[in-house]
Amino acid sequence: MTAVEADAGRLKGEADEPGWEVDPDDEWGVAVIATVGRQLKLRREAVGMRAAEFGTAVGYGEDMVYKIEGGKRIPRQDYLVRADEVLGAGGLIAATWEDVKRVRYPKSVRALAELEGKAVELGVYVGLSIHGLLQTPEHARALFEAWQPPYSEEEVEHLVAARMARKSIFGRSPAPALSFVLEEATLRRRVGGTMVWRQQLERLLEVARLLNVTLQVMPLSSGAHPGLDGRIEVLKFLRRESRWPSSSKCWEKHDPQGFCRGRL
Repeated sequence: MTAVEADAGRLKGEADEPGWEVDPDDEWGVAVIATVGRQLKLRREAVGMRAAEFGTAVGYGEDMVYKIEGGKRIPRQDYLVRADEVLGAGGLIAATWEDVKRVRYPKSVRALAELEGKAVELGVYVGLSIHGLLQTPEHARALFEAWQPPYSEEEVEHLVAARMARKSIFGRSPAPALSFVLEEATLRRRVGGTMVWRQQLERLLEVARLLNVTLQVMPLSSGAHPGLDGRIEVLKFLRRESRWPSSSKCWEKHDPQGFCRGRL
């Protein structure tokens, strides 16, 4: 067998599926993944398949099968779809993805995405970097890789995926009104190198053409203003019992200790 053939036949293990650990502090997430894992194990045992045999059938290693069934690892959609086919579950296992996909990301990210998903208006200012909703995957990855102390490769992939998932706000109907104020310096900083920087600028131009988006730039020549030492995010919601909107304001100070990093 050649090296190419051996690699092609290699089953997926933990190294191939980074960033999908279960957060032990996320009680709801732990419960969902434990339930899905238990159902997978019961169905596998019901058809008389050993973990190694099942892993080969779905294209994953035996160790990954045990971790998923034990609620220690979050299964990806392709795993659930393939498991459904192998176990003849008639779509019931594949359908669990609707619950699994909601717990893929940290609680703080899910909470922020939920608020953004309900807002009819969103206005943000960030002074240190381009806002997460506007970032390309490559730009986001370069920012996460620059953090000190450093994230692991798995953590970087997880955080990038979580940030990109929040972009669903741009596809909402009816479309919310989105307003962004960026510091000029964040547009000039070549995060990730020239190519990544150019792609990021092209993304900003693309977003700025949307009818529901306002994108403004705070010039370097401007004086001091209230947002210099932190982030300002204003979300406006519609009350169910009223036609008039209400507002909630979130001000998060810049956190040099990294306590809130990864949220934007």
